[in-house]
Amino acid sequence: MSESQVWDAVDAYFTDHLSPDDEVTSAALRDSDAAELPPISVTAAQGKLLQLLAEIQGARAILEIGTLGGYSTIWLARALPADGRLITLEYSPKHAEVAARNIARAGLDKQVEVRVGPALESLPLLADENPPPFDLVFIDADKVNNPHYLEWALKLTRAGSLIVLDNVVRGGRVVDAASDADDVRGTRAAIELIGSHPRLSGTAVQTVGAKGYDGFALARVLA
Repeated sequence: MSESQVWDAVDAYFTDHLSPDDEVTSAALRDSDAAELPPISVTAAQGKLLQLLAEIQGARAILEIGTLGGYSTIWLARALPADGRLITLEYSPKHAEVAARNIARAGLDKQVEVRVGPALESLPLLADENPPPFDLVFIDADKVNNPHYLEWALKLTRAGSLIVLDNVVRGGRVVDAASDADDVRGTRAAIELIGSHPRLSGTAVQTVGAKGYDGFALARVLA
């Protein structure tokens, strides 16, 4: 087997035993594919990791930036208590419509609110509502704006909150000095902000698997 085939096989083994898709999550992926949404949802293993992180946090309020078809939203919302709340921000009305259907089928529409529009417009409006601090923020949207999303996450959280930033490896391009691509610049700026910000303690982890060579950053709000 090639290296990538080994990664896929190992990922499949772990997923089959630890985080298999069920009828609801499978339907969310199937409907997203049917609607021709980009095939960029987190994997089942990554979804289960998000759920576990939210459960470890004891999260009652979750903010997601980047909904796509609602697959990651469902994994996160399953960690909430009955009176918990998840707000997810999605730029595309088409994606949001698919996500809303998937979330409703999962029986989570009472806890999850999908807000449509550019996140950098939705976030100030959300802040104006003065919501209780979010216990976990998952950032998985346009990478060029990662540092801006991170700054907003800091404004909307509290000491002890967790911030997860997805897709930080960029296929290794994050360390390519010759790359001036928007996604790379945005990712670097976010990583460097986590490393230098006095209110954040973080790390990043490289991953291989069904999504190829990727990774995520994890940051805890200190104060």
